[in-house]
Amino acid sequence: MSAGSVPTGEGEDDLPPGSVAIKKRSRVPGVMITQYVENLPPGKTTPDFTRKPTATTTQEGKTAFFKAAVTGEPAPTITWARNKGEISDPEKYKTRYDEKSGEYILEVLNVTVDRADTYKCFATNPFGRAVSTATLNVIEVGFKKKKPGATQNDPEDFRKMLKKTVIVKKRKEKPKKEGEIDPKFWEVLLSAQKKDYERICREFGVTNYRWMLKKLNMMKKEQEEEQAKVVENVENLKQIEVKTNGKAEFEIDMKLKDPNSKIFLYKDGEILDYGDGTDKSSKHNMKKAGDKYTFSVNNVAPEDAGLYQVDVDDVNIFSTGLEIPDVEFDGMLKDAKVVEGQDATFECILSGPVAKITWCAKDASVEPGDKYDITVSEDMLTHRLVVKNCQPGDKGIYTAIAGIKLSKASLNVKDDPNARGKGQSGAGDANSLAEEQARLQKERDEAARRGQAKSGSGLRDGFGGDGISGDGSGQTGIGRDKMRREGLGKEGAVDSLGRDGLGKDGLGKGGAGDGSGKEGLGKGGSGLDESGITGLGRGGSGSDGTEKASKGGLAADGSGKDGLGRNGKDGRGGEGTSGDGSGGDGTGDAKHKKRIRDGPLVPDTITEPGVHFLSGLSDSTANTGESAELTCKLSSKDSVGIWYKDGKKLESKDGVTIVKDGPTHRLIIKNCKEENTGTYKFEADGRKSEATLRIEDPPKINADALSKFSEPIIVKAGENAIFKLPFSGKEPVKVQWFKDEEELLHGPNAKIESSSTHSRLFLTKCQRKDTGEVKIKIKNEFATIEAASKLIVLDKPAPPQGPVEVVESSLSAIEFKWRPPKDDGGCPVTNYYLERQQAGRNTWTKIGDIPGQPTYRDTDIDRGRKYCYRIRAKNSEGISDMMETDDIAAGTLAFPGQPACPKVVSAFKDCINLSWLAPSNTGGGSIIGYNVEKRKKGSNLWSQVNPPDEPIREKKYAVKDVMEGGEYEFRVVAINTCGPGEPSGPSDCVFARDPQKHPGKVKDLKVTGSSYTTLCLAWTKPKAMNGVEDEAKGYFVEIRPTDQLEWTRCNTSAVVQTSFTVVGLKSLAMYWVRVIATNEGGEGLPQGFDNYVIAMPPPVKPKFTDRKMKSFMVVKAGNTVRVNIRFEASPLPDITWLKDSVPVAKHVTITNSEKGSQLLIPSSERSDTGIYTIIVKNMVGQDTFNVEIRVTDEPMSPGPVQLEQIVEGTVTLMWTPSPDEKRDDRLHYMVMKRDSVKRTWRTVADHLFNHKFTVVNIMQGREYNFRVFAKNDMGLSEPSESPAWGTIKKKEKFVVNLPKSKILDFRSAPKFTVPLKLHAAPKGYECYMSCAVSGNPKPHVTWYRNNISLNTNTNYYITNTCGVCSMLILMVGPKDTGEYRVVAENPLGKVECSTQLTVRE
Repeated sequence: MSAGSVPTGEGEDDLPPGSVAIKKRSRVPGVMITQYVENLPPGKTTPDFTRKPTATTTQEGKTAFFKAAVTGEPAPTITWARNKGEISDPEKYKTRYDEKSGEYILEVLNVTVDRADTYKCFATNPFGRAVSTATLNVIEVGFKKKKPGATQNDPEDFRKMLKKTVIVKKRKEKPKKEGEIDPKFWEVLLSAQKKDYERICREFGVTNYRWMLKKLNMMKKEQEEEQAKVVENVENLKQIEVKTNGKAEFEIDMKLKDPNSKIFLYKDGEILDYGDGTDKSSKHNMKKAGDKYTFSVNNVAPEDAGLYQVDVDDVNIFSTGLEIPDVEFDGMLKDAKVVEGQDATFECILSGPVAKITWCAKDASVEPGDKYDITVSEDMLTHRLVVKNCQPGDKGIYTAIAGIKLSKASLNVKDDPNARGKGQSGAGDANSLAEEQARLQKERDEAARRGQAKSGSGLRDGFGGDGISGDGSGQTGIGRDKMRREGLGKEGAVDSLGRDGLGKDGLGKGGAGDGSGKEGLGKGGSGLDESGITGLGRGGSGSDGTEKASKGGLAADGSGKDGLGRNGKDGRGGEGTSGDGSGGDGTGDAKHKKRIRDGPLVPDTITEPGVHFLSGLSDSTANTGESAELTCKLSSKDSVGIWYKDGKKLESKDGVTIVKDGPTHRLIIKNCKEENTGTYKFEADGRKSEATLRIEDPPKINADALSKFSEPIIVKAGENAIFKLPFSGKEPVKVQWFKDEEELLHGPNAKIESSSTHSRLFLTKCQRKDTGEVKIKIKNEFATIEAASKLIVLDKPAPPQGPVEVVESSLSAIEFKWRPPKDDGGCPVTNYYLERQQAGRNTWTKIGDIPGQPTYRDTDIDRGRKYCYRIRAKNSEGISDMMETDDIAAGTLAFPGQPACPKVVSAFKDCINLSWLAPSNTGGGSIIGYNVEKRKKGSNLWSQVNPPDEPIREKKYAVKDVMEGGEYEFRVVAINTCGPGEPSGPSDCVFARDPQKHPGKVKDLKVTGSSYTTLCLAWTKPKAMNGVEDEAKGYFVEIRPTDQLEWTRCNTSAVVQTSFTVVGLKSLAMYWVRVIATNEGGEGLPQGFDNYVIAMPPPVKPKFTDRKMKSFMVVKAGNTVRVNIRFEASPLPDITWLKDSVPVAKHVTITNSEKGSQLLIPSSERSDTGIYTIIVKNMVGQDTFNVEIRVTDEPMSPGPVQLEQIVEGTVTLMWTPSPDEKRDDRLHYMVMKRDSVKRTWRTVADHLFNHKFTVVNIMQGREYNFRVFAKNDMGLSEPSESPAWGTIKKKEKFVVNLPKSKILDFRSAPKFTVPLKLHAAPKGYECYMSCAVSGNPKPHVTWYRNNISLNTNTNYYITNTCGVCSMLILMVGPKDTGEYRVVAENPLGKVECSTQLTVRE
């Protein structure tokens, strides 16, 4: 087996000498076989593939495999090749043969993008060759620079590099067959928690849980085996959920076997690009902390819903689904106030059903458990969170998240007055300590603000930033970030000697340590030093050990050793002495008894301290060449300090200036250099503060160089372009060039030269498509800067654009226009060059250049001819390719269309003025004028108004040939070069008379109907008075609210009818209303009402309109209760709901509308049972309706049943009542019996309200069983069974004589159930024949063509499956024409069936 020695082509030039080339198809699709001999020797075969190589997609840097299995006699030789390039390099390609599987394997090692290609496998022996192809797709990870030297051998030019695409990986989804479960179901289930199994199954419609669990366990084992290849363990899988900050997050804890493994994130099978969280504009991010991976989606929107999956290399690790339901909050969360120890409840109501929402406490999601209880109503609209046993630590904001909608409320926990003073002595319990610690923090903040603290021989500032006060060594605590320098270690405070002043456990995880260096308070504890201020269990050397100062402390004595130990017990150490500063004798007993606090935790007065820092130094950063300043402030103006850099004293020289301004001390460094980086310290009166100054040298670009670089580079096509930019900055500096946001790499058409001070981009043989933005990005460890320029490549323009629009096609001219070129080549188009060809001729006539407007009018035409035009655009760089028009006909006889109906502008007794619009269809030519025609109303005779040979040029005309008082109609005819077209429709009728007088006032204005939003009006037409008031032609209605001064017209055009309905009124608003008559002479005087009108219907006494209202309802406890009452009343009534004659409870929601009211109980309880009364009342009257609502549940079973016979032939049953009997007055009992003869249950008693019943007609010799049920409005309870009663008579054994069975012979002779059909197939196509045969034993089937057996002929694919016999001919040819026969035979007989195949040419 070899690689790379076989050419990629398959032509006849590759055949052995003296051989032929017979093409054959393999049974394996996609394999082509070439036979070298006309007739194969007996026992010899051409090569063929039993398993061909398959297409492979792999990640860059991995190994790709192609596998093939072949057959042939003699055994073929396997060779490999690729379309582009050789595969002979053993460091890149490796071929081998696997004897176990019988497969030939090609390995592509360390895959790169340039090896993405089509690979071929050749199987060759002396009688032929088989070829199969497969493609290799490579997933490119980011952009990488090419290796040195690659530029000389790379054949691609710059244009191809710009077109290069990055292959986007799409996760292969398992295909879903019809009837199968969605593959996403298993993806989600494999990563879900067990508690979510039922919900996921319900969403995907899976009901067979046992089968689901069995298959899930198998799939989990398979997944664990796959995951074990890339990760060591996977745990703490957290499903995706939306956070209060608008992000969606999910987490995974996993340890990769290979740290270089690639992690992919998919959404619905599509790969996603993600950032590291530093770029806020990134949509998807992944943060890594140790083995924890946190994936987030910023600014969650509805389109972000889907299935998210995390893969390591090609192995799926985790899948989680993000659902964003489209709901709103109908009921928001409400703030809650409770007393300590009580439960707090938050409840919200959604607009649509949602199975589960996310609850957050202080921006952290919560789950049901000992602390929280989460419930959802049956209709999935109401969601409730219960915070159990509230404590002060539970205060905060609670949030409900449904999709991307949020609702927030606060929880306030008040102290329990009954619990005050309990458990406060000594160490106290954990809750008391937590409260004291919270109070201490407030006092500590106040003390820090005043800068006062008390200590022993030395004082220190223990309240700077986040720091905690330490011993009297004189150091300063200024925050977490400087704890080790300023007196705080990782776990506690550090004294001046560098020792842990709080001990091994000092201030460990929230606890306060004692001063002995041993054990301090455990988690949640607190303590004070001897000063009683904020020592939190400190005690180091030099502290003041007075008893007076210790009154406010919880834990410490003079030695600092008698601190609180874990769980509130005394720490180690003994009783300290006061005042000597030695820190006590240190010999105290470990079982030292508790000290009782008899004073406040913080002293009432704080004495003035010594010199200390009011504000210490802080870390700073400055750029090279800029100034840097370090500042601190002491409590004394007179103190003088010394500055140090890395332990060396500083003085004001060499660009360093030391300034003292009262208590403020500043160190100013001008023109910073890299050597100024270091640790600076200021020391005054034994107090020290230090900080770090870092000098950075980011990349910088000179302003003049940047301005010059920003100017566009303009070159002609084929010329070179050079971009150069100097810069400065600390090395190493990374320079990248980009063209239209795509990085440019060194290649034949793009050469990049970079140094520490400048970079140059050289682009050769530029083309027009290279025009665009060129950007340089310069980056070092401190910053990244960018500069942009523009490359403009001048070239000839693109061809003009179609479609061509024909403006005119008449007898005398052809006028058309087109669109300018899409690309003008970088400079404006100056001219268009035109050529013309007459249809039917081969020659083109030059028209020449025309100005740069994309339109042309050709007047040199022949009537009835068709012309075609070629158009080219010209600019200063050359002439474009041509655009050819379709044939345009000239001189066709086309008349214009109809103009619009003319409108009457004005009318007088001797003149009527008209106007009209031009027709939309001009008939291919221009309009040369119009004719106007008139007729009297009622006449059919039209007469032309204008002179016959003088068409009207304008679209208006004054008709003077009218008679006073006559009523006329007019129409217009358009005329083009072909003649007049169709006339327009007639105008409105108009009288030839002078303008009319305005009409008078309307009469009898009245309101005929009204509602809350409408008002119906009616009136009488005003009478005309000759010479004073003319007849009204229409009416306007106006309204004005009583609180406004302007009238609003309700109808924009006049109405002809004498009635109108005003709409859009405000309910119960007051309006003034008036009506104005109008005609051609203008508007008359308005007519209104004397009083305002109220928008309301006529008064109506309340009455209920729904005849099917239920007066009795039974509801199961926990379900929602809805009572809808429909009524009508005017004006709007007051609605009151009562329960048993008292107002309804607060949890009952009442919703009122104009025509109804609804009572809603979201989650009913038994206490909601009662008679609900609705009272609807207004000024006219009132009405009431009662609804009895019974909230109950299925009853519990009665107690044990006892049987007793008092009278022969009867049995008395007695049972213990159901526990629900006391809560349900409608509960009763039902008794059923069954005897040993009938064996069926029969009801013997029902509606029993006692606990005893006697059953009669008890027969001897039968055994009886009894059941007692409890019944109520919801149904039956489970039965209580009685013991058996009576005896069963013995019966004789029943013997059944069965007839002897006969042995049946199922054998049968062959028989065709479906015969062959006639076939006529086209040449070169497939032909498929089939028939069905039955028989027992199974018959042997043989196919014949022209009496020659085909069963052993490999050119025919023959199958026999379950009696269906079929044969496939792959490529039908003339040689396949003939009779085909099928013979089926078994020991019982033989049968034949035949058909005829005809091959069509």
